Amino acid sequence: MLAADPAASIAAIAAEAGVDRRTVYRRFASREALLAAIYEARLNAIEEAVEAARLREAPVAVALHRYVEGIITVNRKWPVELTRMRAEESIRERRNRVIREVDVFLERATAEGLLRSGLPTGWASALLPQLMHLASQQLPHLSDAQAADHVVDTLLHGVGTA
Repeated sequence: MLAADPAASIAAIAAEAGVDRRTVYRRFASREALLAAIYEARLNAIEEAVEAARLREAPVAVALHRYVEGIITVNRKWPVELTRMRAEESIRERRNRVIREVDVFLERATAEGLLRSGLPTGWASALLPQLMHLASQQLPHLSDAQAADHVVDTLLHGVGTA
């Protein structure tokens, strides 16, 4: 509901969940506390996806697909507006740690020849989340694994015919 309407009220959220708004307030003291819990759950799921991908030890092509599939799963389960998540101080450091881990993996993928060297600094790291977001939103008819196939293929081969 918050993905569709980031300004949704606690009363509307409670009604959608089939509970009284007092029930929501017993669990979350404020709307901000609810959002913080959502961001926390999303970040936990992201960290689990990164860990499951085994970015440091799995073969790079395997790790890339595992990571992309895991993040598409997270994006579909937790489709929340991310601008506030990026600004949420309690989550920022954990999020930055995950970003650094993915960046190190992308450097490894470049060093091992899976990604082309000579690209502008941070190019793959900026492009990959955008591709995963697009696949999460625009390919709902595909499974997470199938959507990941498209993302990885696009990242590795582009959209051209050459």
